[in-house]
Parts: sequence; structure tokens; C-alpha cells
Amino acid sequence: MTGSALVRAALGANTDTDSPLVVDVGYGASPVTTVELAARLRSVRDGLRVLGLELDPDRVAAAAHAADPPRLDFGRGGFELAGARPALVRAFNVLRQYSAAEVDAAWSAMTGRLAPGGLVVEGTCDELGRRCCWVTLSAAGPLLFTLACRPAELARPSDLAERLPKSLIHRNVPGEPVHALFEALDRCWATAAPFSPYGPRARWVETARLLAAAGWPVRDGRKRWRLGELSLDWSAVRPN
Repeated sequence: MTGSALVRAALGANTDTDSPLVVDVGYGASPVTTVELAARLRSVRDGLRVLGLELDPDRVAAAAHAADPPRLDFGRGGFELAGARPALVRAFNVLRQYSAAEVDAAWSAMTGRLAPGGLVVEGTCDELGRRCCWVTLSAAGPLLFTLACRPAELARPSDLAERLPKSLIHRNVPGEPVHALFEALDRCWATAAPFSPYGPRARWVETARLLAAAGWPVRDGRKRWRLGELSLDWSAVRPN
């Protein structure tokens, strides 16, 4: 996520703009993911500020020892982003606790608070962050759908379906675009089996290449694919 061209653009990585703000919504019982996010993003953009938000005041108080204001801070808040206007919002494993009917309102609340050119990255991952799916949104709506994994730990790409974001997890049924995507990915994965002797990453890269060759709107290229990422235009999986 941190190295994508869209994220770099949202953070003004190649400009001299004022310090951008990043908000991490719902960091959980421990602030470790927010601290890690801050460290990773500072390799992309110097001088940025990071704010971790939680609704539970005890979790905010517990995170105080990790704060380093104004570079890293913690506060109470949710999808309204505590009134901030960030360049980037991350909300992982938050909406899975809500109903699918509440997704659009949450998306609108977050994108409505973005600074000009800002982005929201909303999705779901496993406990170790080795299987992830997320949606990248701008103020205009969803832009991209991304799958990310450690290919060595997959039997097939459709294993990632269990980590679909709330907006898609109930749509993984025949007749829906995301279901068709996983079927196509599994076919490409099977076709790419001859690349297995070169390692699972090589097989994943070939799977992505085959998917793009089949006409799916795949973004990026081998550099991102080798990281275990695969992004497509949101239109490819938009629910019927």
C-alpha cells in the first residue's frame, strides 16, 4: 500500500507542500500498526504527521506511550476522522464489524473529510497482514480493488476471498463480478503452474500477466506483482 503511485501522489511525495496528515482509523487494542504505518510512510514522504483514532478512550490512553506529537499522535474518533482533513486514511478491519448496509455511509463520511487529492484505503487483512484485500477511494468514489498476499502461503488465489472487504465479501457468489474475478484468477494460477519451480512469486507474477492478457483491467506491473499485490479498476468488481 505505502509504495503505490496513488498513495505517493496523495502524500505529495514529489512536492514541497506542507506536512500531510495520515489518519489510521480503528487501530485496535494496541497501537503497533499505527506506529508501523508511520515508520513506513516516512520512507515515502518526509515530515508527515500520523493520527491514530479509536472510539474506546481506554485504547487511546493506552497508546499514549507511543505518541510523539506532532509527528505521531492518538485520539478519540471514528469515520468522522475527529474533524481532521487528512491526505490519506487507512481503515483496516474496521468495517467488517458493521453491516454491509452501513458501508456507503462510512465511505462517504471518510471521503467527505479528505484534503484535496486525498485517498481512503479501506479493507481487511489477517492477523499477520499476509492476506489482504482493500479498496482505494477518492472523494469521487472507489478507484481500485487490490489483493495482497504472500504467494507461498496460498493454495490458490481464491483463498483470499475470506479477507474481502465488507463491501464485497457477501458478493462472492455466482453472477457477481468479484466471484468471476476469483474464478479467473484460479484458472490463471493453474495455467501458471509451470512457473512453480521458479518460486511462488514467479507463479503469482505470471498469474497477473495472464489475467491482464485475458482482458481484466489490471494495474501496475511486475514490480508490484512481485510484492504479491494485484490491483484492478474498481469497475471490474463493482457489485451488480
